[in-house]
Amino acid sequence: MIWMAYFLMGLYFLALLLLLVFSMTQGLLAWQYYRVKKNPKSATRWHFDKGDPYPFVTIQLPVYNELYVMERLLASITALTYPKEKLEIQVLDDSTDESVELTAQLVREYQQQGFAINQLRRGNRTGFKAGALKAGLKVAKGEFIAIFDADFLPQNDWLLNTIPYFKAPQIGVVQTRWGHLNKDFSLLTKIQAFALDAHFTLEQTGRNSLGHFINFNGTAGVWRKNCIEDAGNWQGDTLTEDLDLSYRAQLNNWQFMFLESVETPAELPVTMNAIRSQQFRWNKGGAENFQKMIRKVWQSDRLHLSSKIHATVHLLSSSMFLCVLTVAFLSVPMLYLKAQWPGLAWFFNLASLFLISTFFFFMGYWQMYQERYSKGWKGFWAYIMRFFTFYTIAMGLSVHNSKAVLEGHFGKKSAFIRTPKFNITQQKSRWQNNKYVSMKVSKNVLWEGILAFYFLFGMYSAFHVGKQGDWGLFPFHLMLFLGFSFIVVQTFRGRA
Repeated sequence: MIWMAYFLMGLYFLALLLLLVFSMTQGLLAWQYYRVKKNPKSATRWHFDKGDPYPFVTIQLPVYNELYVMERLLASITALTYPKEKLEIQVLDDSTDESVELTAQLVREYQQQGFAINQLRRGNRTGFKAGALKAGLKVAKGEFIAIFDADFLPQNDWLLNTIPYFKAPQIGVVQTRWGHLNKDFSLLTKIQAFALDAHFTLEQTGRNSLGHFINFNGTAGVWRKNCIEDAGNWQGDTLTEDLDLSYRAQLNNWQFMFLESVETPAELPVTMNAIRSQQFRWNKGGAENFQKMIRKVWQSDRLHLSSKIHATVHLLSSSMFLCVLTVAFLSVPMLYLKAQWPGLAWFFNLASLFLISTFFFFMGYWQMYQERYSKGWKGFWAYIMRFFTFYTIAMGLSVHNSKAVLEGHFGKKSAFIRTPKFNITQQKSRWQNNKYVSMKVSKNVLWEGILAFYFLFGMYSAFHVGKQGDWGLFPFHLMLFLGFSFIVVQTFRGRA
């Protein structure tokens, strides 16, 4: 069985190496973010207050069974500061429940107030969100298309802060940073906010400033209509239609602009089942887009090698959960193989590569934390707790997300499952009676429970393996045990 041992060792090393490469790119983006903040660049833009004409804008609101948030969504959109005669609002309503009539009533009320707002209904959900956006685009009057999901509430001056950047004719998309209406609702929302803040602060700013590909995040952004059409329009063959169209547009020489300074608040999911559905869609869609776009990226004669490498890492980012799960699962047998072959201790000490990867993430995310949360030593100690809590829970989701990634890479199709909205913005808010709460328990929870006990065994092994035990992986196994246990407990709590 020596060949099996060497096979496992090779797989373990490969996963560690890929994680190291990914973490190094994150560290590079953090360094670039630091440089950009010190030396911000100016951009060409219109000045409406100095006589530049307002272009016509269409706002698209793709919704599906959003009973609890439609009223606040339309109140927010109609409060945007922009000339009414230069604005139309499309409610792209694929709903199948009583929210249809509520939306219709609200639309009629706003029409009576002089808003060019319409509820557009399709006979089916072909293409899901991408299909709804494409159908709306056919009749959209706007030169620019702003898109908001149902849980987003833009500030009144949002259009005035984004549309001016389209003065540069090569700009195809302006994307804004997501904010969080209910960040402090629970530990789950705090960790989601932390992860999203890292994406929008480090990754989007870092890649955009280096001239690499970024992605429209599906909402809270504006497209130039010509850009959408030139790139081949919305397509529903992946679960992340936003990432797909973003890459096709940038391959066609359109430029994207990310505005970190413009925050668009949104509601974070509050139950584990809601988080699971969102994470599954994002991670599977990322893998699907890797399969769809990677050849086109590397075949492009226009892109620099560095941009191709960053695009590859970007498209493979969700696949890192496979590497995390591989390293985690193999770390327990590595303890026993190390004890059996003391002469190969140098190899098993490669686990230190995971520490190096963690260090790159740790330092990169600290850059974000100082910008979005708190600075100084007091902030640093709070950051340590937040970072390792995030790291622990992220590892606990590795089974669920790895399954999504594998389905994406192997071409297994699945429906677009919306993330339910609860209209929760305060800690006292209740979600248990929400009709959209899923009572199903993910099949993955069985494996997550088994793995919790598996890593408990890994902690036990630290006492007994070899002659004097081996404590090198004990903290890692403790985090894995806590992470998988937390996911299991929260999954069942979400059925309350």
